[in-house]
Amino acid sequence: MGFILDGLETEAYDRNYNDRELLSRLAAYFGPHRPRMALVAAAIALNSLAGTGGPILISRGIDLLRDDASTALLLLLTGGVLLLGAIAWTFNFIQQWFSARVVGDVVLRIREEVFAATIRHDMSFYDEHPSGKVVSRVTSDTQDLSEVVTLTMSLFSQVLLVIVMSIWLSSINALLALVLLSLAPISVAIALSFRRIARRVTQHAKRVTAKINAQIQESVSGIMIAKNFRQERAIYEAFAANNRQAYHVQLRRGLTFDTIFPVLNIASGLGVAVLIYAGGLAAGAGAISPGNWYLFMQAIGFFFWPLISIASFWSQFQDGLSAAERVFALIDAEPKVVQTGSEPVEKLAGGIAFRNLKFTYTPVVTESRGGEDVLPDFSLDIRPGETVALVGHTGAGKSSIARLISRFYEFQDGQLLVDGRDIRQLDLSQYRRHLGIVPQEPFLFSGSVLENIRYGLPGANDDEVCVAAERISGGDWLGDLPQGLDTDVGERGANLSMGQRQLVALARVLLKDPAILILDEATASVDPFTEAQIQEGLAIVMQNRTSIIIAHRLSTVKHADRIIVMDHGRIIEEGSHAGLMAQGGSYAELYDTYFRHQELDYRAPELLDDRTPVLVW
Repeated sequence: MGFILDGLETEAYDRNYNDRELLSRLAAYFGPHRPRMALVAAAIALNSLAGTGGPILISRGIDLLRDDASTALLLLLTGGVLLLGAIAWTFNFIQQWFSARVVGDVVLRIREEVFAATIRHDMSFYDEHPSGKVVSRVTSDTQDLSEVVTLTMSLFSQVLLVIVMSIWLSSINALLALVLLSLAPISVAIALSFRRIARRVTQHAKRVTAKINAQIQESVSGIMIAKNFRQERAIYEAFAANNRQAYHVQLRRGLTFDTIFPVLNIASGLGVAVLIYAGGLAAGAGAISPGNWYLFMQAIGFFFWPLISIASFWSQFQDGLSAAERVFALIDAEPKVVQTGSEPVEKLAGGIAFRNLKFTYTPVVTESRGGEDVLPDFSLDIRPGETVALVGHTGAGKSSIARLISRFYEFQDGQLLVDGRDIRQLDLSQYRRHLGIVPQEPFLFSGSVLENIRYGLPGANDDEVCVAAERISGGDWLGDLPQGLDTDVGERGANLSMGQRQLVALARVLLKDPAILILDEATASVDPFTEAQIQEGLAIVMQNRTSIIIAHRLSTVKHADRIIVMDHGRIIEEGSHAGLMAQGGSYAELYDTYFRHQELDYRAPELLDDRTPVLVW
């Protein structure tokens, strides 16, 4: 059945923990809750005492009623049983209430830590690992962890119940108590034999769940493309295949866990038969009273079922340990972007210098890039306040430069200096406050336009947000929004056009007022009219500010202070637009191929007659 597990490989950051490591680490989370845990333990003890008190009282009553079957004695026994039941319920409520609070607080802390670890990772982590699988660990696995903690609380109650009952039975008849207790090792041995396979099938079940979550998230996110290319059937078939795999994996898990209970029931059934036979002989010989024999029969339920729960706990516990292992693996995963210092960054002039920098993407990002150096030996100086445009064919390394400046990826060798300081030495949070990034496809969060703009500077008031929005094209674009700045953008900005989303993203950056501005093909996906609106805002925001532009539009290239032409991670030309055109080199070729048609006075060659002069570049 190996094919069932195809595609359920572990993640690169997964690691194996032994049970002792996991349990000690989980126990550390309960340290701050010792007072409440002590109260829970006391409630468990008192609940167990009250729970065992009922059968003991009934057994004593049976013996007493043989000599005195008075109504008063019956009422007294009835009241005693009811009182013990009420006491047991009360302490059980206290136990459940405070244990739920403790478990909730522990899971809250663990979930906060795993989410903090998730957002702490650099961009290469998200290139390698599907977001749906990460989400599964943050949500599903932490929930499974909470369930096993609750199971552990119940285990303590069951153990105490067995201990109390065993002591009482031993005081009545040591031989019958010994027969009862002799069955415990058998049940525990059976349960422990399932331990290893239970852990393995549980891990597979969690991996297939994460795989389905990732596929569903990807399908829903790309549903527009799927519908456009009429690939609904294809994504459904992919889901159906994963779902069938999940069915088989979960079936194996269910059969594994369901097998242990019949086996344990058979063992306990044999024990019950032996106990009934031995107890009957003892009662017939007068060695035990009918009431005590009843107590032993009642002990079958009060002893064997908790014993089965204790035994099966080890197999069920693997579910929680598997969840804990996956959660802790995500928490412990080391980010690849590592700061060697935390120097404060109060203000930036915006000078950037690459010194013989080498950068390679992780090989699993794309097969085409493999282990190839994206920037094999890159050097470049960008002056404070300079506007630099990066141009070149796809794969030339333009976006990689922007990502390295943003400190989204770790470079392997060389230096990257900001205002003459090693970027690895800076406080990363403070440094990024001085960065403004406008991507080609802007991401908007659910909420209003105003809230999305304020995302760039959370402490800004409404007036400051309005000023930032109006700096883009004089605020003319705001009139196209149904409720102005209060317009709801929808999920991922679905209620706005691509151009409007880009304008919101620009206003967000303007509000932040960064020292370094990165425009990663910011106008590549908008219409000419919207581009003109954006350019009008960019002309303001790029003043006295270091700007790195990765552009597909002529307007953002021509007005740059310096144009850097790249090819396979190397600079092959640099200069102004006019100077590079005069050279007639690679930039001129790129201009003719990609940019010339964007000129306002451009006329396609096929539209020219024989008398129209044609310039050859």
